[in-house]
Amino acid sequence: MTIQLKPGDAAPQFTLFNSDKKEVSLSDFHGKNLVILFFPQAFTGVCTTELCSVRDGLSEYQSLNASVVAISVDSPFTLAAFKDAQQFNFDMLSDFNKNVCQAYGSYYDTFVFNMHGVAKRSAFVVDAEGIIRYAEVLESAGDIPDFDAIRGALESIQGTQGSN
Repeated sequence: MTIQLKPGDAAPQFTLFNSDKKEVSLSDFHGKNLVILFFPQAFTGVCTTELCSVRDGLSEYQSLNASVVAISVDSPFTLAAFKDAQQFNFDMLSDFNKNVCQAYGSYYDTFVFNMHGVAKRSAFVVDAEGIIRYAEVLESAGDIPDFDAIRGALESIQGTQGSN
């Protein structure tokens, strides 16, 4: 059974190690919006393109009261090398045990080269209260999330948070 999270669902809680070998939890972002990006593998072409575009536009996410984390099943050591090589300015989280990508429905049972248990490229926007406001899980690892829709979801949240 594949989990399919949708806007309005509570975001599944997680605690993962980042590329600095420090624990990062969803609850660390309470009170802030969070963009969660799952990606298949470090050092691959489409993943590098996707995450470099986020790196280069991070100030736009920050202006919308949002942090960004990128999650893959790579080890924290691989993610540290990838982050250093590309100078990423956001947390890279290791879901080495594959629990979080499964909880978010972002999981390939079988990927290219007969690799088992790889994160599907996907994007989630989680609001300050931990509710999913945008969810996109891509079947093709060659596709990139709709960053305009992600920004639109963040802008929509800003509008409702500003009126509280």
